[in-house]
Amino acid sequence: MTEKEILELIKKDEWMMSILRTARSLNLPDWIIGAGFVRNKVWDHLHGYTKRTPLADIDLIYFDPAHIDELQEKEYDKKLHQLIDVQWSTKNQARMHVINGNTPFTSAEDGLAHWIETPTCTGVRLLENDALELIAPYGIEDLVHLRVRPVNPEKDITLYRERVAKKKWKEIWPKLEILESRSA
Repeated sequence: MTEKEILELIKKDEWMMSILRTARSLNLPDWIIGAGFVRNKVWDHLHGYTKRTPLADIDLIYFDPAHIDELQEKEYDKKLHQLIDVQWSTKNQARMHVINGNTPFTSAEDGLAHWIETPTCTGVRLLENDALELIAPYGIEDLVHLRVRPVNPEKDITLYRERVAKKKWKEIWPKLEILESRSA
């Protein structure tokens, strides 16, 4: 599966496109929808599922160093929820380094690159011309080959193991290969 095929899957999914249009309507700087939004779609497709695996929320990230108030994120969540009745989780990556103990991020993509597992570090945004842009700081190889790896095993292996166990990915998508290092 290629990047182009992933974007086609998303483009043909009217629900996903409506989510992307709604996110775009906020005019947030440097925004991306990531995590399960793209990851689950690809994994569902590669497992031959015709029904969408439920998402806990829609992870919308953006980068705005001039406005790092968490209350603003909550306001965005409320506004988005009024537009489309799904659970939203909006996070300004300009402040997330403090919560996660990292050096300051330089962009939404930089924040995305610090999520816990490689296939989760994949996102998409809808540009003004209605083109889709895939953002994948580690590429799409792990995602499309159904491999789950920690981004930073030296720092986050305990959290990684907890997430893998809690999310029950292997039960939902049995073809997944769960790895504990970044090397093959």
